[in-house]
Amino acid sequence: MKRRHFLELASASATAALLPTFAHAATPLKELRLDYAYYSPTSLVLRRFGWLEDEFKADGTSIKWVLSAGSNRALEYLSANSIDIGSSAGLAALLAKANGNPIRTPYIFSRPEWTALLVRKDSLIQNLADLKGKKVAATKGTDPYLFLLRALKTAGLKRSDIEHVSLQHADGRAALEQGKVDARAGLDPHMAASELESHSRLIYRNVAFNTYGFLNVREEFLSSRSTEVARVIRAYEKARLWIINNPSEAAKILSEEAKVTLPVALLQIKLRSDFSQPLPTNEHIQALQTAAPILLEEGLVKPGTDLKTVIHALIDTRFSQSLISRS
Repeated sequence: MKRRHFLELASASATAALLPTFAHAATPLKELRLDYAYYSPTSLVLRRFGWLEDEFKADGTSIKWVLSAGSNRALEYLSANSIDIGSSAGLAALLAKANGNPIRTPYIFSRPEWTALLVRKDSLIQNLADLKGKKVAATKGTDPYLFLLRALKTAGLKRSDIEHVSLQHADGRAALEQGKVDARAGLDPHMAASELESHSRLIYRNVAFNTYGFLNVREEFLSSRSTEVARVIRAYEKARLWIINNPSEAAKILSEEAKVTLPVALLQIKLRSDFSQPLPTNEHIQALQTAAPILLEEGLVKPGTDLKTVIHALIDTRFSQSLISRS
């Protein structure tokens, strides 16, 4: 075989390997491991109706669901090979990827406004500038924490200007309402519950600082089990369309799973979640490129890290193209 012809065939094979052929693997998968999270209503619907269990029943594949309390937990599970597919915020996924977590994102589970800065109803704090010298709770490695850093920057403040208290989201809510911290970067549904039930006040909102809901897959799993990943994404699509057509019923599921009131769940589902754009596109790449500098400025990644390259290595804009419902 001539060298040129060989190289052409090799190049074609490499390109084909990047695209989802969805050919069945030689052996059925024994167990599919993925997370569910209260910040991802789609995962709750999928788990509630058992659609993945039905999809993989004939293959003898068992489905293992693991609760993620926050992006940091989901990304830790992926890094430790405890799950194959996990949900996180976009900027949190970028942070993890830049620090060596071998993940890729072929699907967007929502476009939420799931975080803001809030204080107790009787707090004297009125704006970001008032946070200087105050205790602020936020879960490190999550969108709320990164939201906090970006918000402080808009007011000319640095992380060192506040006393950061690292607590998981539910614990952060309790700490705020008990007066143990002065403010917190919240995450729905805990943030919505604090607003509606304890009348906590939002002092800073910025939808643009809320990065998207990323469905992340371990790179090795995406490469070796593309068929199974495609079937999971199709199931996510079924759940996404169901939520769009049944938002009140989806809120009931969230209410029951997260143990929050129905008004809290309705606030999260109907007013703070957009399920209309599940395909990763240049929009998501640009959103991360805009947000990425905070990771270098705060020393969260190694100096000199080429975040633009990392972003393109993280977001897969092609895998799900043939899987996304156009209705």
